Amino acid sequence: MTRQVRDVMTADPVTVEPLTSVRAVARLMRDEDIGAVLVTEGEQLCGLVSDRDLVVRAMAEGGDPARTTVAQACSADLVTVGPDDDLDRTVRLMREHSVRRMPVVDRERHAVGIVSLGDLSIERDPGSALADVSSARPNR
Repeated sequence: MTRQVRDVMTADPVTVEPLTSVRAVARLMRDEDIGAVLVTEGEQLCGLVSDRDLVVRAMAEGGDPARTTVAQACSADLVTVGPDDDLDRTVRLMREHSVRRMPVVDRERHAVGIVSLGDLSIERDPGSALADVSSARPNR
């Protein structure tokens, strides 16, 4: 049986508005124990920002984290999948576009989830090192 994205995605992703400061997003990631946040304007998806994006695009450039907005640090050219897409297609897209996380959107382009490389490894290769790390509890 072919599994669908909805079977492995994280539903109800955390979202922020484009003018949110990178400091606020970093704190949100810490508090929610997540590595990526979707950027939305109203209900429309307009970007994805990862913890790495915050470091490479905001902090390393010397910006003030209280004044630098998430719009300045996020990836806006997104590849997305739908909840009914099969996992084989999702894996192909992640490989083709060299991405670790993909927003899951409905037909109106509203964010309904996020699927990560870790989610797929847990599903496809549960004995792998990546699956072990991805399913481990955080070490706070």
